[in-house]
Amino acid sequence: MLFLCKILPIFVASSIYYVTMKSDIEIARSCKMKRIEDVAKSVGIASDELEHYGKYMAKVPLSLIDEDQVSRNKLILVTSISPTRAGIGKTTVSIGLSMALNRIGKRSVLALREPSLGPCFGMKGGAAGGGYAQVVPMEKINLHFTGDFHAITSAHDMIAALLDNYIYQHRSEGFTLKEVLWRRVLDVNDRSLRNIVTGLGAATDGLPSQSGFDITPASEIMAALCLADSEADLRRRIENMVLGIKFNDEPFTVKDLGVAGAITVLLMDALKPNLVQTLEGTAAFVHGGPFANIAHGCNSLVATKMAMSLSDYAVTEAGFGADLGAEKFLDIKCRKAEIYPRVTVLVTTLRGLKMHGGLTEGNTREQEREALVQGFANLDRHVENMQRFGQPVVVTLNRYGDDTDEEISLLAEHCKLLGVGFAENNVFMKGGEGAEDLARLVVETIDKRGAKAINMSYADDETIEEKVTKIAQNVYGARSVILKKAAQKKLARIRAWGMERFPVCIAKTQFSFSEDPTQIGVAKNFDITIRDFVINGGSEMIVAIAGDMMRMPGLPKVPQAEKIDIVRGQIEGLA
Repeated sequence: MLFLCKILPIFVASSIYYVTMKSDIEIARSCKMKRIEDVAKSVGIASDELEHYGKYMAKVPLSLIDEDQVSRNKLILVTSISPTRAGIGKTTVSIGLSMALNRIGKRSVLALREPSLGPCFGMKGGAAGGGYAQVVPMEKINLHFTGDFHAITSAHDMIAALLDNYIYQHRSEGFTLKEVLWRRVLDVNDRSLRNIVTGLGAATDGLPSQSGFDITPASEIMAALCLADSEADLRRRIENMVLGIKFNDEPFTVKDLGVAGAITVLLMDALKPNLVQTLEGTAAFVHGGPFANIAHGCNSLVATKMAMSLSDYAVTEAGFGADLGAEKFLDIKCRKAEIYPRVTVLVTTLRGLKMHGGLTEGNTREQEREALVQGFANLDRHVENMQRFGQPVVVTLNRYGDDTDEEISLLAEHCKLLGVGFAENNVFMKGGEGAEDLARLVVETIDKRGAKAINMSYADDETIEEKVTKIAQNVYGARSVILKKAAQKKLARIRAWGMERFPVCIAKTQFSFSEDPTQIGVAKNFDITIRDFVINGGSEMIVAIAGDMMRMPGLPKVPQAEKIDIVRGQIEGLA
C-alpha cells in the first residue's frame, strides 16, 4: 500500500500538532499546467521557435540567447551549507525564489539541472523540487524527460564501442594503446559495474580488457555539453576528449578516432535547453545534470544564458554545499562563460545546523539549542568562503513545521552579527508566497551592492597542484594536500600535454569540508589526499579524485525503487 500524504508537525505554543499534506506527486498532479506555448509567450518566445515534447515541454534553439541581455541580467546563485543525507532543499528554494520574484513584479526565469535516474530510484525518489515549489510535469522531468541523459549515455558508450572496434580492427597493423582511459557510463546506481572485464568469449568477441562504468552525470560528455556554448564548440570539445595513451606517451583522442561528427549528431537535440514551468506557471529551463561531488555540479551554460536572456533576475542552483557546487560554479562555469552572480543565497535548515553541532537522537530542548549554536560554525565557514569570492550573501532558512520561533530568532540574530541578510522561507508549504520576503531581500541586496567581478580561487597560469592546494586550504580549510603516486604521474602528463591552464574540479564527499564524510561541522587538522587526476580534454578541466570518492554510486539497503509503482494508471512513489 502506498502512502500518498505526508504527516507534517506544526509547532504551536509548545505543543506539536500534526497536519496531513499531499505528497509531492499529488500536488504536482493537481496543478493545472499551462500549455508550453503559453509559458514561452510569457517570456517572449514565439511558438514557432519551440520543438514540442508533448503539451508541456519543449526545446528551444540556442539562437534565442541574447548576450547583451545576459550582461544586464542580475543572476542569483542558490547554494547551501554542507547537506544532511536528506539534503537541504536548494532546488525547492530555487524554484520558490524564482516564483516569488515574479510575484513581487520582477521578471525571473529559473535554470536547474535535470534529475538523474540513479538517485531517483536510489535515495531521492525525485529531484524536481518539493511541496508547492516544483517544476512540472514532475513525473516526466524525473524519468526520461526529453531524452538528454539517454543521448549522453548513448554518445559516451558509442565512443567506447568505436574505440574497442578500432583497436580490434587495427591490431594486425600493430596498433594498440598503452593505456585505455575511456570507461562506460549508465544512468543507474550499480556498484557491481564499477570494475568489469570486457571482450571475454571467442576471438571474434573482442580483446579482453579491464574497464568499468561511471554514472552518466560523471561522463565527460555531460560536463562538456554543459560547458559548450554552441554546436561547433561542442564538436571541438568532443574532438579533444582523451580516450587513451599511445606508446609514445601522446594522447589518443576522439579526433584521432575520426568520429567527432557522428557523436555530435547524437547530441544535437540534447544541446538545446528544455523549457518547462513551475507550479505557478513561470518559465523554467531544466537542462544538463553533472553531480557536484564528482563533476562541476551546474546546469548547462546555454540554459543559464537562456534564462538570463529572457529575464531580469535569473535564478540558478549549484549542487550540494557551497564548498563543492558554488566553488565550481564560480571557478569553472563563470570563468568559462564570463558571467557571474550578483548575489549568493545560502540555504540552511535548523535540522542541518543541529546535525553539524553534534545532535543525536533523544536530546532535550536545551541540548538541541546548544547543538544549533555549535552548528553555526558550518554556516559561518560557507558564508566566509562566498565572501572571499566577492559575493554578497543572503542566508535563508528553509523552514520545517517543528522549527520554533526561539530557534529561528537565534539564527536571525547570528546572521545579523555576521553582517549578512537573513530571511526565512516556507516555499514547501506556500510556494512563491512563502519566499516573498526572501525575494525582496535579494533584490535589495543586489541593488545595494551593484555589479562586481568574482575573486577566483586561483589564476589560469598557476600549476594544477597550486590550484588544488588553494581550494583545499582556502575553501575546505585543509592543512595541506597529499598527492598519491598515481596523481603525481598524472601531473607530469598534464604538464607534457599543455593542460595546466585548465581549471580543477575536485571530486569530494558532499557531507564534510574534509574527504571524510563523518567529519561534520567544520573539520579541523585534516589533509586532502588526491589519489588520482582524470584528464578531461573536452570539458577542459582536470578532475582531482579526493579520498575514496566513487564515480559510480551504489544503491541503499531499501532503494526508493521499492516504493515506485503504477496505481490505477498513475505513477506513485516519486517523492
